[in-house]
Amino acid sequence: MDPALLAPPGGSTHPPRILLLYGSLRPQSFSRKLALEAERLLRHLGCETRVFDPHDLPVLDSVAADHPKVRELRALSLWSEGQVWVSPERHGAVTGVFKNQIDWLPLEDGSVRPTQGRTLAVMQVCGGSQSFNVVNALRVLGRWMRMVTIPNQSSVAKAWQEFDADGRMKPSAFYERVIDVMEELVKFTWLVRDRSAYLVDRYSERNGANASTVLTAAAGVVEPRPLAADDEPPPKQIACKPPVAGARACCA
Repeated sequence: MDPALLAPPGGSTHPPRILLLYGSLRPQSFSRKLALEAERLLRHLGCETRVFDPHDLPVLDSVAADHPKVRELRALSLWSEGQVWVSPERHGAVTGVFKNQIDWLPLEDGSVRPTQGRTLAVMQVCGGSQSFNVVNALRVLGRWMRMVTIPNQSSVAKAWQEFDADGRMKPSAFYERVIDVMEELVKFTWLVRDRSAYLVDRYSERNGANASTVLTAAAGVVEPRPLAADDEPPPKQIACKPPVAGARACCA
């Protein structure tokens, strides 16, 4: 891979920073094994990586947002320039373990947006035949989180057959697809990371910010200045007289 073909002239040269999330707490979690396999590939491709452990992450809103695991997850998302999401399929959808992690990531926190403009690769593991329910759902989540989701994806069927006793993925068409996905993620991250602020800039938000500035200025209190010698005196206030019985009040 040649970053010079991807990064803008004079752009960032540090290794792409990638966060990996997986969606199972089982000791032999295949989504975790797939995430770790992806991490090995990303490091081979020159990336700096972090894998978030979802153990001990409380259910959303059961604790305050200053819980250590919540702060860890949000800090990692801010640190990242790209992310990999891996979930098993449970009842045709992503697992609660995975969705809970996404739910703890706010769309915005003041002026900070922990996911906006970051690249995203989505993958799933299946206990049976190949399915795409989860990767499709993850794409929807990525769109809502304002992320740049890459075109390629991976769905590993019968995942229990695809890993050896050491947790490494066996050579197969599934493994080659995972390599394809990680290569594409790294390329898109090099392309996007120095341009993300411009790419996600929106007319509606600029327009809203301008309107807010105008309203704030209009609502501001203007300090009165002393009258100059040639200023006209302010008009006298005309008080309403009490209405005559049977007459219409002047302010009615």
